[in-house]
Amino acid sequence: MKKIFALIVFFAFSAPFFAQKISTAEANALLKKVDAATGYYGVDFTGEYVLVQEKPGQGSSITSAIMYRRDSKSMCTIRITGPDADKGKGYVQFDKNIWFYDPSNRQFTFTAPKDKFQDTNVNNSDLRPQHYSENYDIESAEYVTLGKLNCICFTLNASKKLLNDVDYPALKLWVTKDDFLTRKREDYSLSGQLLRVTAIPSYQKVDGRSVPSKMVIQDRLRGLKINGKIKYESTQVTVSNVSFQKLGDVVYSKQYLENMSL
Repeated sequence: MKKIFALIVFFAFSAPFFAQKISTAEANALLKKVDAATGYYGVDFTGEYVLVQEKPGQGSSITSAIMYRRDSKSMCTIRITGPDADKGKGYVQFDKNIWFYDPSNRQFTFTAPKDKFQDTNVNNSDLRPQHYSENYDIESAEYVTLGKLNCICFTLNASKKLLNDVDYPALKLWVTKDDFLTRKREDYSLSGQLLRVTAIPSYQKVDGRSVPSKMVIQDRLRGLKINGKIKYESTQVTVSNVSFQKLGDVVYSKQYLENMSL
């Protein structure tokens, strides 16, 4: 787990060396490009995910899953493949709704994008395309450096009419200047309290598309004081075996999860 904290320190807490303001018109155009970089439109996405959650004083736990996405239609299916006690569970999203399936009672229950994925520090929405330009207003934008990376830093506030729909009412977002890939994100409460820090230090190229290789989320509301210092819960997400091959429509259905759990 030392690697997790090293990634958090380097990417999540690096301070910008310089800042150059960006005009409102340019910032709006750039934020739309950030949105486009988070999705895989016109293709189907398949990837294997491993989530390692570290709870201070309790050790770590591992969840593995396979994700299928059709971003052009806001459709997504996730099959939990580990641990053994959770095999067969899953999520399916269509018609802007997310359903959780539990094979023990063969029931589907509604869940929300802001809900925690398998009780980790990851929200359901973290695993799907982002829509910053639709959901947030830009307070400021500037060119900065984050470590050795040339980035754009956005300070965003949720649109008033969508305040109850977004995961967090305010956030700061660092994306690399040349490809608009997210490298760091800070989520804030309405009062300005820092709630989470996300770092995405590495990406992989698959069929010309950029996919996160590793993502680390530190939850600033879940922690434990150890030897006089607060240590926060964190979850590291690793993505592998990525494919953009076409999938059948049945994959994005409740029936698929039911059949795969038998």
